[in-house]
Amino acid sequence: MKKPRLSLSRLGLIALLSWLSLGAHAQTQPVKVTQQSQKSVSKPGHGQSMEQVEAQFGEPLEKFAPVGEPPIIRWRYSEFTVYFEHDKVIHAVVHQS
Repeated sequence: MKKPRLSLSRLGLIALLSWLSLGAHAQTQPVKVTQQSQKSVSKPGHGQSMEQVEAQFGEPLEKFAPVGEPPIIRWRYSEFTVYFEHDKVIHAVVHQS
């Protein structure tokens, strides 16, 4: 009885798959997460409207065009950036010093 022979293309495919699987076992390096700025910065609260934010903090330094659906709009102030969904605050992030 003859033993089945592996063709070179099959051997190459096996070698390639073996090599690719090595990447799946790569070590990961932990990333140090630092706390946001220690300084106390007044920033808009979740759910505030654009009108409320502008009345409280003034005109932003920069207003970015809406992105995506639902539209996410970003306003940049000197100490923080505000993210809106439609016209309501969803997040405000203090800039790192």
